[in-house]
Amino acid sequence: QVQLVESGGGLVQAGGSLRLSCAASGYMFSMYTLAWFRQAPGKEREFVAAVGRNGGSTYYTDSVKGRFTISRDNAKNTVYLQMNSLKPEDTAVYVCAGVWTVSVNVVRIPAEYKYWGQGTQVTVSS
Repeated sequence: QVQLVESGGGLVQAGGSLRLSCAASGYMFSMYTLAWFRQAPGKEREFVAAVGRNGGSTYYTDSVKGRFTISRDNAKNTVYLQMNSLKPEDTAVYVCAGVWTVSVNVVRIPAEYKYWGQGTQVTVSS
């Protein structure tokens, strides 16, 4: 069983930066693929980024490439999402998710993930 707790959200002006953290408790954190999803009001949950077990493989949705960076520190059982050049359309609840194993071709699909955090609100003002 893995529990995920996000932090780091807040209100920021367009062009600003935030770093989200997701602290995990549980067994063999380093063996899990971890991802960030987001959900804006009235919209479906959207894949943002994912990182593989050793941190060497990362995946991003097109709209955040070059602006967001996902990373993990297995010694601290934590995954991060550094968000730069934020835009109003990035406003959403950001949720951390984890799964023991997932194929590359479905890493962007929420249903593939078993463990979810509660989320942290990110609001970008124009």
